[in-house]
Amino acid sequence: MATVLPLKGILYNPEKIADSAQVTTPPYDVIAPDEQAAYYERHPYNVIRLILGRTQATDTASDNPHTRSANFYRQWMADGILKQEDQPALYLKAITYAHEEKKITRYGLIARVGLEPFEKRIILPHEKTFSKVRSERLQLMKATHCNYCPIFSLYPDDGNILGTLEQAADNSAPIVDFTDDQDHRHQLWRILDPAVHRQVAAAMQDKRLFIADGHHRYETALNFRKHLKETEPSFNDRHPANYVLMYLCSMSDPGLIILPAHRLLKAVSAADLRQAMVKVGSYFEVSRHPFTAGDRQRVERDFMAALNDGGPRQRLGIYAHRSPIFYLLTLKPGVMDRLFSDQLDASLRLLDVTVLTRLLFMKILGFDQNRLDNEQLIGYASTADKAFHAIDTGTYDVAFILNPTRIEQVQEVAQKGLIMPRKSTYFYPKVKSGLVMNTLKE
Repeated sequence: MATVLPLKGILYNPEKIADSAQVTTPPYDVIAPDEQAAYYERHPYNVIRLILGRTQATDTASDNPHTRSANFYRQWMADGILKQEDQPALYLKAITYAHEEKKITRYGLIARVGLEPFEKRIILPHEKTFSKVRSERLQLMKATHCNYCPIFSLYPDDGNILGTLEQAADNSAPIVDFTDDQDHRHQLWRILDPAVHRQVAAAMQDKRLFIADGHHRYETALNFRKHLKETEPSFNDRHPANYVLMYLCSMSDPGLIILPAHRLLKAVSAADLRQAMVKVGSYFEVSRHPFTAGDRQRVERDFMAALNDGGPRQRLGIYAHRSPIFYLLTLKPGVMDRLFSDQLDASLRLLDVTVLTRLLFMKILGFDQNRLDNEQLIGYASTADKAFHAIDTGTYDVAFILNPTRIEQVQEVAQKGLIMPRKSTYFYPKVKSGLVMNTLKE
């Protein structure tokens, strides 16, 4: 079902770039403006110039972040900063990091994967996307004809594909080995053996792939192929744009972690929140956790422990600007079934993010789809500390604190052909941009 092939990857030239930590970044969509500026300052060949260029007041249709990205890319290739490999390869990627005081290693395969429309149910999404982001990414791809960062996907590894790759890379030194700002160690091995390529391709043929991170980029790849079909008479089934760069991770990899995607909202007044808290009592059991400056840390720990100890019941936390109270909401039994059984599949009804989006945001706060789509009014944080800081500083008005979605929930929703609310998951750590790139030109 899934077509997984080697590629002649484009990598930073180690003769020109000694430390990949200086030139790689997280994916574009998790980079804050201050981080973008820092990456610009870090190194003149940092991949930030390709994936998330600076906007300028003088930008035009012919001179903008996308066209400048294409110019940088072409110049770096010409100057040997970036270099395309001579032979097709599969790339084994390892990241070693600390989580909850344990050291964990997660592995992934970087390869070309044949594009498939979602309705064929070979490659499956699990989240909604923003149409504005898809449009912006398409403009970048039209300008550059390159995948700068792999899409993060998952596969069921009952055939021990990972073991095959590890064995192939055994006793060889990684071609890339560095530690980033978060103290995460990244290693990359090049696998050239055609027999291994065939073995992996055969093992992947009966797999369904689940997009974990990069839904916008996958949909953009589909739209880019459609654009080329309509505009290039020579386009055919062998064109590189029939494929997209992917990082494939086993669903059973112990290093696969999902963090929550806490919601941060602007334009929610104290009066709005007071009215909402009056209504929530019909649907949730509400407990208050007031704090003072002297006992905040202890109360915060107790609040988070209670949030994470909900068992089968859905729990949400609320924290608002200039309000010294953490609110803990525990969903009453049967509420989601009573309200949404005729609208939502059971696999979606009891997701924490569905409870938040459909019940709290839409029914209680009265948000419509335009409000939920407005990226200027909604943000996300992968840790409670970051969420609380955003509220304390007044960057956002209110935070909604969630428990993480489980991998089994992602798989069930995707297999049923259903879609979770946006940002239902935060797979951690993210896959680096700039390690391996993939040209879409013939």
